[in-house]
Amino acid sequence: MIPDSRQPADRFVRFKTLFLSDVHLGTPDCKVHEVNDLLRRSRCEKLVLNGDIIDAWHLARRRHHWSTAHTRFIRLVLRKLEKENTEVVYLRGNHDDVLHRFLPLRLARFSIVNEHIHQTPQGDYLVVHGDGFDQVTTQHPWIARLGAVGYDQLLRLNRVYNGWRRMRGKEYFSLSKAIKARVKKAISFTGRYEEQLQGLATEKKCRGIICGHIHTPADKLVGSIHYLNSGDWVESLTCIVEHLDRRLEVLHYRDFLVLAGPVPTPFSSGVPRSTP
Repeated sequence: MIPDSRQPADRFVRFKTLFLSDVHLGTPDCKVHEVNDLLRRSRCEKLVLNGDIIDAWHLARRRHHWSTAHTRFIRLVLRKLEKENTEVVYLRGNHDDVLHRFLPLRLARFSIVNEHIHQTPQGDYLVVHGDGFDQVTTQHPWIARLGAVGYDQLLRLNRVYNGWRRMRGKEYFSLSKAIKARVKKAISFTGRYEEQLQGLATEKKCRGIICGHIHTPADKLVGSIHYLNSGDWVESLTCIVEHLDRRLEVLHYRDFLVLAGPVPTPFSSGVPRSTP
C-alpha cells in the first residue's frame, strides 16, 4: 500500500526513516541515477545505509565505474546530514568490509556500526547487513569473491540481452536475477538465511529484523518475526521506508515515482520497464 506521504504544496516525499542497502557504487550496474533521485526528492529523520553502499571489491580490481553521479550520491548523503538534520547510520557490509577497522564510530549525528536497533511503537527491529549469516561469505571468502566476479559477468550478459530485447520492442527482463534465484532455490539458501536471521532477532528480543545482502526484497513473517529485506539498487531498485504513521514496508522506485511525480530531468540509465 502506498499512502500519501506528501504534504500540501510540498516538493518532497517525507518518511520517518529510510533504509537503503546494496547500492554498489563503483560498479557499472549500480542504478545510481534512480537512487540519487530518491535521496534528492525525499526527506527523512533518519537514513540507514545498511551495507554494500560502496563496492570496495570492485574498486580493488581497478575496473571501477566511478562517475560524477556516484560522487553525487555521497554529496546527497552529506547534505542530509549537514543541511537536513538527518541522522545517518552506516552499517558495514561485506563489499565495504574495509570499514570494520573503524567500528564503532560515532560523530554527532553520524555513526558507523556493525548492527543497529531501530525503535518503533510496535517494538524494536534489529538492523544488520546480513552477510554474517551467509556461510560462503564467512567460511569461504575466496569463493564469495569468485562468486562476485561471476555475478558481474552475469550482469554484463544481462545488459547485452536486454539491449537485444529493446531493439525488438520487448520489456526489460532480468536474466541475471532469474538465474541467481534458480541457483539459490536449488541450494535452499534463502530459507536458511531467513531462519538464521529470525533466530538472531529472537535472541535480541526484537519484533523484527531489517537486512539486505541477498538482493531479494521481502516483507513477511518468518515465524513470529517480521522479516524485511531492502533488496538492492542493481536490479530490484527497492528500499525499506518507515512512513510518518510508523508503518514499515518495502518501496519500489516505480512506486516512489507515484508519490514524487515524474523525474524532473531525464537521466541515462532509465527505469527498467518491468521487474520480475
